[in-house]
Amino acid sequence: MEITVKCQKRPSGSKPRALRREGLIPAVLYGHKGAESEELTIDAKTAENLMKKGAVNHTLIQLNIPDLSWAGKALLREVQTHPWKGFPYHLSFFSIGTLESVEVTIPLNFIGEPMGVKNSGGMLDLVITEVQVNCKPGNIPEAIDVEVSALEVGDALHIHELKLPEGVEVIAEADQVVASILYRGGGQAENGEGETEEVTI
Repeated sequence: MEITVKCQKRPSGSKPRALRREGLIPAVLYGHKGAESEELTIDAKTAENLMKKGAVNHTLIQLNIPDLSWAGKALLREVQTHPWKGFPYHLSFFSIGTLESVEVTIPLNFIGEPMGVKNSGGMLDLVITEVQVNCKPGNIPEAIDVEVSALEVGDALHIHELKLPEGVEVIAEADQVVASILYRGGGQAENGEGETEEVTI
């Protein structure tokens, strides 16, 4: 998903607290001019909508800054929120237009009911629910589907077993466990003939 966001150049000498009283949220853009950064403001309602629709280090944003005559693709890198009210206090964007690849965090979408849960009274244990990946800026997936229907009690699914979209590489140890099926009991599960077998967890 790509979201279009409009920002403005932050007036020189402006104070963050005064900007917030005017309904503007301070923001900053990195990466569009090497190590240089650009101080910006974004409308408070736009910032709140962005937080509802997008996710930090995941959602691709078309960032438009008319008074700088600049537009490009960026990632929302950081959101600072009010300590107890929860509304956005400061946003950080990172331009990715000139990058060949980016590192982003992608949620895992678990599909199906495991056989070990359905037939053997097991429990699906989700060890991780998102992964960091490396991919081209225009190839960021919404989510990575993980099929768990075939898992039996005692089975585990690992990073290297994930089916990834073309051009997407997970940044993690290949043998890291993604999900496993635990037995709801003292470490034993019945087999199909009514006998019991040890399950190592």
